[in-house]
Amino acid sequence: MRRLALVALLLVGACADRDAPSPITRVAEPADAIDQDLMVALAQAKNFHHKAKVYTSDGNTAAAIAAVRQILSLRFPPSAPEAEDVRDDARALLAKLLVGQGQLDEAMRTVEEGLAASTRDSFFVANLHTVAGEIHEARAAQLETGDGRVTTERRAAIGEYDKSIQINEALQKRLMDER
Repeated sequence: MRRLALVALLLVGACADRDAPSPITRVAEPADAIDQDLMVALAQAKNFHHKAKVYTSDGNTAAAIAAVRQILSLRFPPSAPEAEDVRDDARALLAKLLVGQGQLDEAMRTVEEGLAASTRDSFFVANLHTVAGEIHEARAAQLETGDGRVTTERRAAIGEYDKSIQINEALQKRLMDER
């Protein structure tokens, strides 16, 4: 009798489970969709970044630049803070590649776009300031010795490095305080 009752309970349970959606056919919740969209965008960014690295190692800077620009065109969920970080990171890499091509004005525009679009301090924003400093250094190196603009560019580089240092120090302090 006990065995019959146990079998009946198992059958009822199995029938009830048949009506429940399986994990495969379950309708995605909005949070799931955002997470999936975010994960796809992050995976795409990672792949474009890897492509840029391979192109760079092959000496194909133009293709590397094109791959990094594709990161900037990726669509992220609107509320994903990671989107800002990915774009800032891509802009820093793009600017460095442009510096290597001697396109200093375009490199600086790229950094300035990232800084203007950033809504919060982060390691990636600090890195944009570092890259801006490198651009100022490259500009100073292109100028003739004795040109008054050399000093101006070098001072601007130091100013950008100081901004990067200040952001990183504040981030470190905040992390230490949270622990």
